[in-house]
Amino acid sequence: MARIAGVDLPKKKRIEYGLTYIYGIGLTTSRAILNAVGISFDKRVHELTESDVASIRNEIQEKYSVEGDLRKKVTLDIKALMDMGSYRGLRHRRGLPVRGQKTKTNARTRKGKKKTVGAKA
Repeated sequence: MARIAGVDLPKKKRIEYGLTYIYGIGLTTSRAILNAVGISFDKRVHELTESDVASIRNEIQEKYSVEGDLRKKVTLDIKALMDMGSYRGLRHRRGLPVRGQKTKTNARTRKGKKKTVGAKA
């Protein structure tokens, strides 16, 4: 089993899709990494040699911010928005949708479970 950036990649998947299990690496980035290293997209994760895994690991460490470092950066960026009092920061602080979605009927993911207001018994 290949372990890259602290993530165990699934054995049976093709390597181009297996790399997307790492936070911060999508399909486009995965393909760019494999092109740079010179590994075929069709290879399965369990077919990789140790040298292949090491070269992928080195490429990711040199050029990309992934997993813990990226999560920390995103958290700090959101905190900075909240501290400066920007509109986006206020939406984060209040737990409302940040990107302009309507909130009258939808937005249950951000707002949480429905709270009834003003109902008389």
